[in-house]
Amino acid sequence: MGSAACAGCHEQATVDWTDSHHDLAMQEATPETVLGDFNNATFDHFGVTTTFSREGDAFFIKTDNAAGELQTYPVAYVFGVEPLQQYLLPLGNGRLQALSVAWDSRSKSEGGQRWYHLYPEEEIAAGDPLHWTGGFFNWNTSCAECHSTDVKKQYDAVLDRFDTHYEQIDVGCEACHGPGSEHVGRASAGSPSATQTGFAMSLKARGNWRWSVGADIAARTEPLASSNQIDTCARCHARRGTLGEYQYGRPLLDTHRLATVEEPLYWPDGQIRGEVYVYGSFIQSKMHQAGVACTNCHNPHSNQLVVEGNGVCAQCHLATTYDNTRHHRHQIASAGTACVDCHMPSQVFMGVDARRDHSMRIPRPDLSLSTGSPNACNQCHTGQSADWAYSAMVNWGVTFKDGRTHPARAFHAAGRGDVRAIPALIETANNQSASGMLRASAITHVSRLLPERLVPSLPVWLGSSDPLIRLAATGASGQLPPDQRLTLLFPLSQDPVLAVRMAAAEQLAGMNSTGPAGNSNLTVAQDQHDNNALNVLFNEYLRVQSRHLDMPSVLTQLSHFQQARGDSANALSLLRSALLKNPQNSTARVNLADLYRAQGQEADAREVLEEGISLNPNDAALWFSLALLEVREGNGEPALIALERAAALEDIPGYYHYVFAVAQHDQGRLADALATLRSTHLAAPGQPHVLAALVQYSQEAGDLPSAHRYRDELRTTAQTAGLR
Repeated sequence: MGSAACAGCHEQATVDWTDSHHDLAMQEATPETVLGDFNNATFDHFGVTTTFSREGDAFFIKTDNAAGELQTYPVAYVFGVEPLQQYLLPLGNGRLQALSVAWDSRSKSEGGQRWYHLYPEEEIAAGDPLHWTGGFFNWNTSCAECHSTDVKKQYDAVLDRFDTHYEQIDVGCEACHGPGSEHVGRASAGSPSATQTGFAMSLKARGNWRWSVGADIAARTEPLASSNQIDTCARCHARRGTLGEYQYGRPLLDTHRLATVEEPLYWPDGQIRGEVYVYGSFIQSKMHQAGVACTNCHNPHSNQLVVEGNGVCAQCHLATTYDNTRHHRHQIASAGTACVDCHMPSQVFMGVDARRDHSMRIPRPDLSLSTGSPNACNQCHTGQSADWAYSAMVNWGVTFKDGRTHPARAFHAAGRGDVRAIPALIETANNQSASGMLRASAITHVSRLLPERLVPSLPVWLGSSDPLIRLAATGASGQLPPDQRLTLLFPLSQDPVLAVRMAAAEQLAGMNSTGPAGNSNLTVAQDQHDNNALNVLFNEYLRVQSRHLDMPSVLTQLSHFQQARGDSANALSLLRSALLKNPQNSTARVNLADLYRAQGQEADAREVLEEGISLNPNDAALWFSLALLEVREGNGEPALIALERAAALEDIPGYYHYVFAVAQHDQGRLADALATLRSTHLAAPGQPHVLAALVQYSQEAGDLPSAHRYRDELRTTAQTAGLR
């Protein structure tokens, strides 16, 4: 119907929405909408000069194209208004690309009114996936869904062409409320009611709040019964991947996959680190658990706070208790008196866009000391240390009883391969009072550290009422034996939430497949009924993924699925397509080399890996895969060189270091192997395979005291992790 159809009855909402960030999310490029300096302005970035010009009412940008040559493009659309504005340029075959040189629309006093590059310290040359002509800056794939209303991407993989359409250029009423024709019809007939609005769902969620006698914090009079509003906002305000067609009133995970708490997107304590937007941090918060919804704080039409300053928090937190020096311990009117500065510190993304962490946590400088996570104290007192901030809290009489048991410590250890974190992770995953986001993230960490420890709890998690926990548990089952996987995951083939079914399809892909020679592959489903159910699941998986063949990550996922189904030719084709779209897709490249190797095409595997290393010489996975190829071909010294390179590039010393040490040992370099293992153990302690090698090699070196010490550590680690 368009937003104009709503304006006659909903005047105030229309006034609020007009000129909001939603209204101005995307606009045609006109003299009224273009904010940047197009008066033949230039911007230089690592030798590339971009020129911004205007001819009448048309705007043009001359910059480097996909071949690295200067080319002039018309500006088709503007994206956003504040604090920055980007420009969409047509690139052929229906593509629109967002230029990575943006206009800082802040005032001059704030440092704005200038052109700047989104990656100011990096040379992003043509061919790099982060170049503005690459997939990450493609409007059709990455931007359109959240900047316009009712977007249909419509990608033709055969022609490599988009035919993307939207019903309304900006984020209009129906982007959130859903199709409005029935509602307008009822309104015209005078028949809408509180329960028969003509919409598929209600977005009302503010509820009624009150303070009990003597309480400092208000509580809902009735529990929040629906997640419709929060999930609707999360559709765009979350770090997620898109699955099928958006269904209004359905859970977020029915159309999207959500990123959980892992580095580098989040710090170990759950604070935002990468660009995760809002939802993932908010659902960790006590506010979410208490039933707070987005509209308790934000006007959804204007995108502004419902009350300015500390007043927005004082709606539920008694001002006489919290908005005073006894609570915040800062001088009146200083920065430390703002609730959000302590409990919602901001991170800057896209160079100028400060976004607040919505997990609304207490500043924890003690966790900064143990995990490296930032804290609000030092984000303001930048000249001081975390130890200084922690000492100040101690002097105030503030103590934290969970200093040694906080989940952040386990998440931090897990990220470094320390299996001693397992008990704490499992405790977090089973903690009914913890947020679903935290529990799901703990499950994911365990699956990467020691998947066999998941088995006792998997049935409980797979039966959880929280789809995020079911999703994490499904993804964590990948390393279980096929028969166990089939038994545990088969019921999820009919899960009500699409993201869970998609994960189940990936884990069950080989269960009833038949190889090219007609031999049964893995475990055959128990009977024809089960086989049919799996085929329905697999067909749905293929149908959903086929909507996103423009994305290299999806092509890589599909390739793995098809290979498990016994279709190596299709798997090979999909990986080649993924690399055509993004030659630096490391996962696709390693998988393609492995597939070539499995088919006896070692020369092709080598070519794929060496080409990848020439494009990205700092990719540890490529060097490691090349090393394994050298080992298979009996090239000892080149294998050792490649392993050494892989280990040097490994973010956290772990498996690559271990394999490098084993190779050193096998070539008679015992002292070097021990040195590699010791440095690995020092940087990332608790890895059983590293400790076991230290025991063996120390014995060989005649260093029995060290061998005994490492054996004791290995036993302690095994006991702590619950290993036999």
